[in-house]
Amino acid sequence: MGSQGGFYQSKEFLDLVKSIGEARSKAEEDRIVLGEIDTLKRRISEPDIPKRKMKEYIIRLVYVEMLGHDASFGYIHAVKMTHDDSLLVKRTGYLAVTLFLNEDHDLIILIVNTIQKDLKSDNYLVVCAALNAVCKLINEETIPAVLPQVVELLAHPKEAVRKKAIMALHRFYQKSPSSVSHLVSNFRKRLCDNDPGVMGATLCPLFDLITIDVNSYKDLVISFVSILKQVAERRLPKAYDYHQMPAPFIQIKLLKILALLGSGDKQASENMYTVVGDIFRKCDSSSNIGNAVLYECICCVSSIYPNPKLLESAADAISRFLKSDSHNLKYMGIDALGRLIKISPEIAEQHQLAVIDCLEDPDDTLKRKTFELLYKMTKSTNVEVIVDRMIDYMISINDNHFKTEIASRCVELAEQFAPSNQWFIQTMNKVFEHAGDLVNIKVAHNLMRLIAEGFGEDDDTADSQLRSSAVDSYLHILGEPKLPSVFLQVICWVLGEYGTADGKYSASFITGKLCDVAEAYSNDETVKAYAVTALMKIYAFEIAAGSKVDMLPECQSLMEEFLASHSTDLQQRAYELQAVIGLDAHAVESIMPSDASCEDIEVDKALSFLNGYIQDSIEKGAQPYIPESERSGMLNISKFRNQDHHEASSHGLRFEAYELPKQTVQSRIPPASLASTELVPVPEPMYARESYPTTTVSSASSDAGSTELKLRLDGVQKKWGRQTHSPATSTSSTTSQKTVNGITQVDGSNTSNSRTRETYESRKQQVEITPEKQKLAASLFGGSSKTEKKPATGHKISKSSSYMVEKSHVPKSSMEIASEKKAPIQQPPDLLDFGEPTIQSNAPSIDPFKELEGLLEPTTEVASAKNHSSTAAATKSPDIMGLYTDTPAGIHNKDDSDILSGLSNPPVTHMLDGTTRTQVAQSSKGPNLKDSLQKDALVRQMGVTPSSPNPILFKDLLG
Repeated sequence: MGSQGGFYQSKEFLDLVKSIGEARSKAEEDRIVLGEIDTLKRRISEPDIPKRKMKEYIIRLVYVEMLGHDASFGYIHAVKMTHDDSLLVKRTGYLAVTLFLNEDHDLIILIVNTIQKDLKSDNYLVVCAALNAVCKLINEETIPAVLPQVVELLAHPKEAVRKKAIMALHRFYQKSPSSVSHLVSNFRKRLCDNDPGVMGATLCPLFDLITIDVNSYKDLVISFVSILKQVAERRLPKAYDYHQMPAPFIQIKLLKILALLGSGDKQASENMYTVVGDIFRKCDSSSNIGNAVLYECICCVSSIYPNPKLLESAADAISRFLKSDSHNLKYMGIDALGRLIKISPEIAEQHQLAVIDCLEDPDDTLKRKTFELLYKMTKSTNVEVIVDRMIDYMISINDNHFKTEIASRCVELAEQFAPSNQWFIQTMNKVFEHAGDLVNIKVAHNLMRLIAEGFGEDDDTADSQLRSSAVDSYLHILGEPKLPSVFLQVICWVLGEYGTADGKYSASFITGKLCDVAEAYSNDETVKAYAVTALMKIYAFEIAAGSKVDMLPECQSLMEEFLASHSTDLQQRAYELQAVIGLDAHAVESIMPSDASCEDIEVDKALSFLNGYIQDSIEKGAQPYIPESERSGMLNISKFRNQDHHEASSHGLRFEAYELPKQTVQSRIPPASLASTELVPVPEPMYARESYPTTTVSSASSDAGSTELKLRLDGVQKKWGRQTHSPATSTSSTTSQKTVNGITQVDGSNTSNSRTRETYESRKQQVEITPEKQKLAASLFGGSSKTEKKPATGHKISKSSSYMVEKSHVPKSSMEIASEKKAPIQQPPDLLDFGEPTIQSNAPSIDPFKELEGLLEPTTEVASAKNHSSTAAATKSPDIMGLYTDTPAGIHNKDDSDILSGLSNPPVTHMLDGTTRTQVAQSSKGPNLKDSLQKDALVRQMGVTPSSPNPILFKDLLG
């Protein structure tokens, strides 16, 4: 075959496959494949390659890609093959592109037109190839391009085309449900198709739709039952039989759909009883596919409204599964039994010996499934046996993931069905000891709470016995060489609280044990912290009882080590211990009362102890506290605009913009004589009152026709501004990569039919049932069959014992929120551009004078005092409450000379993007910069003074 080029392939290709199969290492295989890639790169680029040769090259590229190497250099040639008129070449091209490309590849756009053309082809094989490509390559954006043609193909005369069209629509629904939501009725129509293959393909999208919305498809119950009945009665062609089972995969899908439709619906379930019972009777359990249908019937019966006869049939099927020698069938029987005991718990009692056999089976997967069944079967009468078996199994495994799952289930069962608190504590000790730090920290807290609260009754003797037994068990456990951190925290806490409570152990003995724990686990900061706190409790209890405290030498050295520790937590705890030891008995008893871990803590939320301090501060002129509910209303600008202007005693902020100057003086200096940036002198404007501007600087308003205050920039090189400043921006591109995980199901069962039919009675004769097994089965399945769930007897009604830490989050002001949500990212404003302010509601407030301040002298005392607030105002929205404290009161009384004292130094301009620029000192030409900016500096200095009772006018300041 190799010499003749079998399968229409050349001998060279067959030799390639043979050499790769004979490769002895991965390196040798990679060398062969890389040589093949070089050969294909050279040959595929040659002109006028015959179609047969090109087809072989593309198949070889597919083989290279399947081995994990890159064949992207040939993708475009596979796309070109889809355009070919030859059916064989076209189908090869479609096969290649579906394997090479994904729905987000750049070459997809070159295939859409070809797919549209091929969907209209007269050759149904071409149409089928195009539909296969549609299912794999069409993404959400290109669905509308092919959707009308796919819908038309639902009426195609060939059943293969109709089936693939249904599959394509199902794929569209999975990718974009909204794009085909108006076509759902087509699935209902195709359910009545004459061809069983089309009908079977329609069941898949209908199952997805019913899973999302069951009630909309209740009317199809009769149709599904009718179809299932026809399939079970072998009315379909023989071609659909599989191992003598009539269309088993259609039966399984229909049973899944009926389980959804009949869940909790008695009327719908009654229509299914007959057909499901027929399948139970007619199903052949001698083959794997027959057992699969039986298992699906059991799942359906456990989901729909219960029926006694069907439950009995399901129990018989489960019995056959459990009696089988196949581990796969036993696994299936245990899983099915777990489904049925939710409806009828007594079914499990019929198979108790079989469950015990599975529990002792060497197959680990079967054993895990059996433990899941026991977890569902647990009640107060068998919880001790089941939890003990689960803990033994947990100790024997090394899989941390499953060990964590088993530990959490043991804890859950012990908390729900614990017969006594002593048993609960012992069980938790075993779980902590063997599961280690895999146990959730909440379990440790629950255990400590249980020991602290006791039995939940007013029986102090029983509570004392519980705590004493816990202390004894923990002192015994401390002898173990290595204990988990979480368990050590519980031990330290219990020894600190109750180690000396009953007088059985002395304080020096308990403190010595705690010091040993801290030294043995010196790398665990948390354990050492718990140990130090436990020492402090013991010494505090001794001092409160009037006993003399003698700290052991090892404890003293440990404390000296912690006092110099790099851990601030350990250092603080050590200092607290030192302080507590030095106090008298009354103070210590007040600080750390005995057995008060579950006492209620009263929290004074109103902080009434601060009332006197607050009253004194208000009398000295401090601002009264504004509640959070009223604070949010302060941000309403209209509220401030409606306030009375004559309220002299109020210190509310005002948000009106500054008035524009009424008059301007034209500059008499010609533009050519300007050697540097200068300000045009203006007369003294009169402002109605102090206010904050809410306007933004607009560069468009600085045109030649504007007459308001602005900078003269004629003949000056522009060093700042939007045209020359381009902030560095970083863009991040995210690449979405989809990975498809293939799941391979391996059927490893080789079941002998004769052994499957073996009855349970004959097995009883062969296998002797030991008394130990009978006793174990009686303990697992004995007692009441009804599932009981009672809370652990040791759990008290939870007291409000948790410390309440209240954090008051001040909400953002409405202006901050608006600026965050609406303000777009803009280029930094031109600081030399002071045109007419334009009011923009969605931009942050910028004061033109504050913008000009950086050009003058930010190094002076006043400028530096204002610089922080102006910079913050440029970067984020104004903080209303902060303005009361940031604005220095009485700043208007400063001497004018202080403001302009630093004009000789080069000022530093703080840009909005975080950079700083040093402005070159002005030359001697032109007007004096001090004189021209003096008035504006005074304006900035006197712009806002919340403590001023009346508006300050410019004529009052400048004479």
